[in-house]
Order: sequence, then C-alpha cells, then structure tokens
Amino acid sequence: MVEYYNESVDSILKDLNSSKIGLTNKEAKIRQKEYGINELKKTKKKSRTKQFLNQFNNFIIWILIGATIISYVIGEKVDAIIIFVIIFFNAIFGFIQEFKAEKSIEALKKLSSLKSIVLRNGNQIEINSKDLVVGDILFIESGTKVPADCRIIEEHELLVQESSLTGESTPVSKTSKKLNGVKQLSEQKNIVFSSTIIVKGLAKCIVTKIGMDSEIGKIATQIQKNNKELTPLQKNLDTLGKKLGILTIIICFIIFSATFISFINHETMSKALFESFMVSIALAVAAIPEGLPAVVTISLALGVRNMVKKHALVRKMSSVETLGSTNIICSDKTGTLTKNEMTVKKIFCNNMILDIEGEGYNPKGNLLYKNKKINPKLFEQLFKIGILCNNSKLKFKNNKWKIIGDPTEGSLLVSAIKGKLNINSFIKSNPRIDMIPFSSESKKMVSINQNANKKTAYIKGAPENIINKCSKIYINGRIKPLSNSMKKKIMETNSLFTKEALRVLAFCYKPLKTRYTEKDLIFVGLQGMIDPPRPEVKKDIKLCHKAGIRVIMITGDNINTAIAIAKKIGIKGKSMSGKDLDNISDKEFNKLIEHVSVYARVNPEHKIKIVKALQDKGNIVAMTGDGVNDAPALKKADIGIAMGLTGTDVAKEASDMILMDDNFSSIVKAIENGRGIYDNIRKFINYLLSSNLAEILVIFFATIFRWPLPLIAIHLLWLNLITDGLPAIALGIDKSSSNIMKRKPRNSKENIINKPLGISIIVVGILITIFTLILFKINISNVNKAQTIAFTSLVIFEIIRLEAIRSNYGNSLFSNKYLIMAITSSIILQLIVIYTPLNVFFKTIPLSFKDWIEIGTTTLLLFASFKLVNYITKKSSIIVPKIFIKKYH
Repeated sequence: MVEYYNESVDSILKDLNSSKIGLTNKEAKIRQKEYGINELKKTKKKSRTKQFLNQFNNFIIWILIGATIISYVIGEKVDAIIIFVIIFFNAIFGFIQEFKAEKSIEALKKLSSLKSIVLRNGNQIEINSKDLVVGDILFIESGTKVPADCRIIEEHELLVQESSLTGESTPVSKTSKKLNGVKQLSEQKNIVFSSTIIVKGLAKCIVTKIGMDSEIGKIATQIQKNNKELTPLQKNLDTLGKKLGILTIIICFIIFSATFISFINHETMSKALFESFMVSIALAVAAIPEGLPAVVTISLALGVRNMVKKHALVRKMSSVETLGSTNIICSDKTGTLTKNEMTVKKIFCNNMILDIEGEGYNPKGNLLYKNKKINPKLFEQLFKIGILCNNSKLKFKNNKWKIIGDPTEGSLLVSAIKGKLNINSFIKSNPRIDMIPFSSESKKMVSINQNANKKTAYIKGAPENIINKCSKIYINGRIKPLSNSMKKKIMETNSLFTKEALRVLAFCYKPLKTRYTEKDLIFVGLQGMIDPPRPEVKKDIKLCHKAGIRVIMITGDNINTAIAIAKKIGIKGKSMSGKDLDNISDKEFNKLIEHVSVYARVNPEHKIKIVKALQDKGNIVAMTGDGVNDAPALKKADIGIAMGLTGTDVAKEASDMILMDDNFSSIVKAIENGRGIYDNIRKFINYLLSSNLAEILVIFFATIFRWPLPLIAIHLLWLNLITDGLPAIALGIDKSSSNIMKRKPRNSKENIINKPLGISIIVVGILITIFTLILFKINISNVNKAQTIAFTSLVIFEIIRLEAIRSNYGNSLFSNKYLIMAITSSIILQLIVIYTPLNVFFKTIPLSFKDWIEIGTTTLLLFASFKLVNYITKKSSIIVPKIFIKKYH
C-alpha cells in the first residue's frame, strides 16, 4: 500500500496522474465517476413509500383503522369507506408536510456546504468541497476546514488543529518534506487530514484520499450525527400535545359513557356500543393536536427557506426561535455595516499629505497635493510595499473592476495603479520567498521577497504596532534616522486620518542579510482608506431601535475611525478600546456595559468577554464574526452569525446563521423573519386549540343536556381534515405583520401559550360552543337538519376564527393567497358534502336560504365577539407581563 508521507511530491503527482497546475474539468468528471463524491456516507433514508406508511404509525390512527374494520364487519360499509378515505387523505397531508420540510432542510444543507479553492485547467476556481477528486491541487489557509486527506506541496508556517482525529489539543506544525519510515497519524507531518482545522499559515496540497477513504471516513460511523434533534419549541409543543391528549382521552371516556347510556334507550346493545365508541374516537382524533410538532417543523423549514432569499442562511432550526428574542446585535464594522469597497483617499509620505481621486476599485484617479497634481514617482516605494505585501488580485471582468481577496489589500493595488506602477511587473521582478500572514493579534503582515541577490522584508500593519519598531525613515529616496518628533508627527497624522473615518495602515521595509527580525524597520508612509457605510444601514439601525434591539459595533479598526462611522450610521453610546478591556475588571466592565456601543481595536478574545457581560445582564445576543479565533465568541453568543463571503470555514461551522452577503440589513431581515415565523406558529396554535376545544365542548355539553349529538363521528373526522389540514400549511407561510418591528423582543423564557393567549383560546372555544349549540337547539326538532347546521357552522366559525386571529397580527384578508385557496377549498368541500349525493354518506341534508341567513347572522355576531376578545387580550398582554427589556435609543 502506498504511504504518501514516504513519497516525494513529484512521485505522488506521477502516481496520481496529476501535475502542479492541477486537473482539467474533463479529468475531474472522469475521476468523480471513478472515486465517487467527497462526502461521508449518510444513514440510509426512508423510502417515500415508508414515509407515507409511517403516517399510519400512530395510536389514534390504529384505533380508527380498527373502527373502520368493525364498521365494515357489522354492515356499516358506507361509514367504513368514508372513515378510511378521511384517514387516507389525512396521511397524504401529513406526508406532504414531512416531504416539504425535508426538501427545504436538504436545500439548506446544500447551500451551507463548504467551498474549496483548486486549480482546474491551470486556473484557481472555487468549487463545492464535495466535488473534490483525487489528484486535485488544493489551496488551504488559516480558517479552512480541510476537506480531504492531502499531501502538502508547499507551506508557509502551517499549523493544524487535529483534535477531531488524533485527540491532540495542541496545533501541529506541518512540513512539505518527505518523511522516512513508518509513521502514526500524529507523526505524518506532511499530510493534512479531512475535517482538521488550519489555525495558521497557508499551503498548496494535492488531494490523495476523499470521502470514506479518508482517515476520518474510516471512523465515520463513530461521528455520524443525528440531524433530527427537535428544537426546544417542538419539544414543548410535543409535551403540550401529550398533556392535552391525556385530558382529551379522559373527556372522551366520559362522553363515551354518557352517549352509550343515551344510545342504549334507542339502539341495540352492539349498535349503541359502536356509535358511542366511534363518536369518542373521532372526538379524540379531532381534539388531540398530534399534528402540532409537524406543523411547527414545516413552518420553521419554509420560514428558513424564505430567509435564504433574503441572504440569511439559518443552520440550526432552534435559532429561529432565538431570533425572535434577540435584543442586542454585536456587529463587525467592515463589510457588514460598511460596503466593503475600500478606497485609499489619503496618503502620508515624504512628509506630505496627499489626496487620491476616485471611488471604488476603478483605478482611475490622480494624486493631489494641495489640490494640484503631483508626480507619483516620488511615492513609488510606498506603493511598492502595498503591491508586494499583498495577497489580493485586481481583475477587470464583465466591464467591472473586481477584487479577488481582501478588499483592504485590493485598495492598495488600486492606489498603486493610480501611482502609475505596473503591478504585474513588480510582482514578477520581486518574487515572494516567504511570508508571515496577518493575524488579529499581531495586526500586521510580512512578505519576504527577492530581487536578484537581495532579500527584502516588506511590512504593513496598524501604525501603533509598527511605528515603535522603526528606527529609520525613507524620505525622498534617502534613509534617515527616525526622530521622536517625527514619530509624534506620524501618529498625529494617523489620528487626523482616523477622525475622518479613514482606516490607516503603516508601511515599512527592511533589507535582509540573515533571517527577519522585527527591529530597525524603515518607515515609508501611511495610506488612509475609507470603507463607506452601506446606504441602508442608518435606516436599519433606526428600525432596530424601534424594535427594542440595541446595536453595538465591534471592530479591529482604530477607535477614532470606529467613532466616526458610528456617528454616521446612528449608533450612540460610549466607546472602549481593546486595551481598555484588558485594563478593567469584570465587575467594573459589568457596570459600564449598558452604556458602551462602540468597541475598537478588539481581539477575538475580547468578543467573548463582551458577550458574557451582556448575557449576564439577561440579554439575548447576536454576534457576528469571520475569523478562526471568532469561533468561541460565535458559539458563546445566543445567535452566532458568520460572514458568508469573507468568513472562514471554522467561523461558519461554529455559527447558527451565515450571512450570504455579509450585510447588516440581512441580520435585521432575519430577526424580522424569525419573529414572523414564531407569530405564524402561535397563530396556528391559537386557531387549532380554540377550534379543538369547541368541538370537545359541543359534544360534552350536548351529552350533559341529554340532547342528540350535534356532530357524528364522520363530521368530526371531516372537520379535522378540511379545517386543520389545509389552513395549517397555508398559515406557515403567512407574511409578517407590518408592525412586527415596532414590538419589543419576545421574552425567551415566556411560554408560547402565555396568559393572554391561553385566556383567548378558552374564551373563544366557549364562544364557538355557545353559538353552535344555540343554532343546534333552535333546529333540534329536525335532528338531521340541526346536525347539518351545527356541522356547517363549525366549518364557517373556524374559518372566520382564522381571519380574526390574523387581523390581530395586522394581516389583511387577501395577503396570503395560499390561505385564500385553503379557505375556498374548505368551503367548496363542505358544500359538496351538503348538496351532492355524498350527503347520504355524511348524513347531512341540503340547507335552505333561511338556514344560511341563520348561520350568517350568527357568524357576524361571533366575529364581533372574536374582535372584542382580541381587543381585551391585547390590552391585558400590555398590562400583565413584566417589561423585561429596555428600549435603547
């Protein structure tokens, strides 16, 4: 067996029939057919047939099937057929709900799949990691989750966290050198393994094993995850459903006993027993909300799919519930609150401050000194450092200039072209031989390049981190000692730039005779760039304030820059730097946390401190992040939000939600959607439980009054199908109410059935019962007619109940076309069972115009009663609960 760690890179390339410029797309497709897809095998899915048959795997359904068989055996064939048809259609609705939810979740999983950068046809391209094949040339860097087992070709200071495979918690240093002898996994220093994390550096590798052939694939059965974990809301509703089920069964037993005694006077013993049994079972089916968790699942899945259209990819269903309670958003500045289109506007070099014309990435513009053009050749050394100490590329594609890589570095390339430098020529004549990547701790990057026999280190980074390491200054082509007064002037210029909301980088270099050391650097200049606020952000922050959500800015930028941007977008409050956070105790910080809204020069470790302090105050915190070191803070936050465009694999995997456009507005829209989804679930619970309660009480009180039953078994089963099934799906996609972002966040500890909602359900259930029994009693002289009116009235009452609930949330009658279709279908189906020959099977009779007038009048009175209940419960919801969140301005 070939052990790739024992082979040279050239030998492996030959073995795998690959090359350093990668595979062609054609070769990759052939290999994918040969080796399969790069993913771990998943547990076998249920077939569609099994999924459908599983809808019958329910205790209540078993009883109904038993009742169907009994009906058929004792000669009640019509009843048996109708009950079976209703059970069958109920199963279809359940299957459709489960199928839609599963499809939505699968689609979301595909969207959240990781990406890889590979060489195909000699060009760097981004592909889905599952499409990697053996022989692919792969690029990995800090923050990447390794997608396959690979042999390292080239590497720069590569450190890998291999704990998921070896259990070793300390990051491992890697090499590209060939190893000799037999090595254990932890000793294979020239191999990176699938599922491990790159914590530092970068590398170029060749893919040697994928999917189940990888080392992690060999232990795949031990790491298979169960994706069917219920959300807290689903668990609570499941518990609620069981409690209601037990209560309903007790009531059904009472009704069974009472109806049996009632029937025994008019029917034979067996007939009375059967009728009583059927009514009780049908009532149990209609009353027990066994579909509640399923409705919640589809509401969450459809809602989450809708969020994707608004650029927010929710990775965990439970996060939707948390979004509705979020009252603090801790947001990065660059690219989230700002456009992420850096443009260098000012430079300080040769003891002069210059302005640079132009916007965005278009490299057209002049250098101006005191509003006059100046010879850019004077500033070549500054622009040269910006070109060589850089990992980005500037390309002109589809009539547009585009940055590939970091926007800050991209802006330096643009400024260099404005300075009349040829980027490609400089890179070619000064090839990089080593580098120290930028990190959030060092706040600088070092590139070591060679020109002929000379080696030079080019450095860029935060001015305060670099200036004290410089002992000389480059002015007008000469190197002079860097005096303290000049250092002071440089930092004053830095401060001047940052007060204008510019992000400032310092540039220096050092000729090398031996290895690079961080002293005696030669200062060259400053470049100040601006990343303008997104135009819509100010409005979104204002909307957050109205919604009781406080926005906090967290940035690695200079404090002056952060304050200037915060003022522009409407974030008010005090500011703190990372140094302030280091020098303050947790107790002191907890006193200040309510007043600080801007944090600058912050490290990822500070983010955890901020989140913890905010959570200790009872807040529900959403936190954004994109780097490897942001992962702990993203996990600690109630909602961890990773950047989809600039975020590392590690940040994405630690997150609950991914912003596909890195835009703050998408967070606000996600919170709005989260509130809307929760509202829709609450609407359905309100509708379902008040309707179910009414059905129970109608039978219960009719039995107590010793009246004939207003509803027979088939009526109850039909109600369960047409007034629960169809609207359930439609309510899940109801639009958010217009005032949803004018409310305070929901208390995360509040039960979904709070006091006002519980009162509403009980009062409305009783009201529907009273009006149904009044109509039944008025027509009781003709039992068939009275039952038809009671049956039809309940269908109409439950439909208008829907609209009364929706109006309470500010939804207009025609705002949900699917609900209109569901209501129309329910009414048509009801008319069919009254006015067609099917009425024989449903034991109904055609209703006259006068009967409809009775039903219509009662409906109007009931609707007015619903509105009154809405008004009272709405008022009580303002008075009763404690206000738990302050509104921030």
